[in-house]
Amino acid sequence: MKQRIVIKIGSNVLTRPDGKVNVTRLSALVDQVVSLRRQDCEVLLVSSGAMACGRGELKPSRKLDSVAQRQLFSAIGQVKLMGLYYDLFREYGVSVGQVLTMKENFSTRAEYLNQRSCLSVMLRSGIVPIINENDTVSVTELMFTDNDELAGLVATMMDAQTLVILSNIDGIYNGNPQDRDTRLIPTVAYGDDVNQYVQATKSGFGRGGMKTKAHIAMKVAEEGIKVIIANGQRDNILTDLLTRPGEVPHTVFEPNPNRASGIKKWIAHSESFSKGRVCINAQAEQALRGDRPVSLLPVGVTAVEGDFEEGDIIDVVNPEGQTIAVGRSAYSASAARQVIGQHDVKPIIHYDYLFME
Repeated sequence: MKQRIVIKIGSNVLTRPDGKVNVTRLSALVDQVVSLRRQDCEVLLVSSGAMACGRGELKPSRKLDSVAQRQLFSAIGQVKLMGLYYDLFREYGVSVGQVLTMKENFSTRAEYLNQRSCLSVMLRSGIVPIINENDTVSVTELMFTDNDELAGLVATMMDAQTLVILSNIDGIYNGNPQDRDTRLIPTVAYGDDVNQYVQATKSGFGRGGMKTKAHIAMKVAEEGIKVIIANGQRDNILTDLLTRPGEVPHTVFEPNPNRASGIKKWIAHSESFSKGRVCINAQAEQALRGDRPVSLLPVGVTAVEGDFEEGDIIDVVNPEGQTIAVGRSAYSASAARQVIGQHDVKPIIHYDYLFME
């Protein structure tokens, strides 16, 4: 059985200090992806770098605001970036395909499945999908935090066994990487929380930082996928991770031994698409946090907020105001309000469509 790997290549990996794309490093990474394919791996690439390519191609004749500059450089740069990938993979007789997406395309189950179908047929045809956010139109609050978030969504959507996040740092540290006494954390056991160590700062040309990477890694690992954070500026990093992982520095997040179902994977990443929320009492929270899966029943609901329809994603909020779960509602908002506190009616959220945070 082929191993399916999603590889996220960050801006800081592909960008030179002057902000332009590092073609030499891109070529080396393509060589390694081809090597992985020859070892019976299916590879999907989530690649940054369009902005860097565009920045190197054009000097605007007048000053642009940040949104206009992002749109312009991305539109120009995406063409050049794909041209580079096309030429480099063609040397090995490997075809590539471009997939531009937006966060909104993951918000409904139908669009989610359409994307999965597209990527699946590409893999079956021996094509390497190269995926990026459509920055020319993704300029609202519904942008991805950065491509780490997009890579996590792709990995779960495609039932990958491994997600590799390549950055300009070796992995997760137990403090500030600049400090002499700080050490790399080689393994994060399933259930561990490393957020206490992670610095919130970001560097270089990317939008996200290590805090984002750790959060995404823990969420993806929760769904049964191994996550590796490694330094994409190291020579042969991808092939070394596969052939001699003990000899190359990196952090691995061990996966949940019980893989989540496809629908729960989608729901797990749908919190930002929530159309409303239900507030629950302490007894309902205790039941949801118990050892066995249970549905959220109307008897435990104290309030319904927002205007949502049956099938929409909603948050579940405990008495302290914390979001403890997200799920697909079996009611519209108006219908849910009518059954608050009632017994012997269908659940607000069935446990098959409920994901605990």
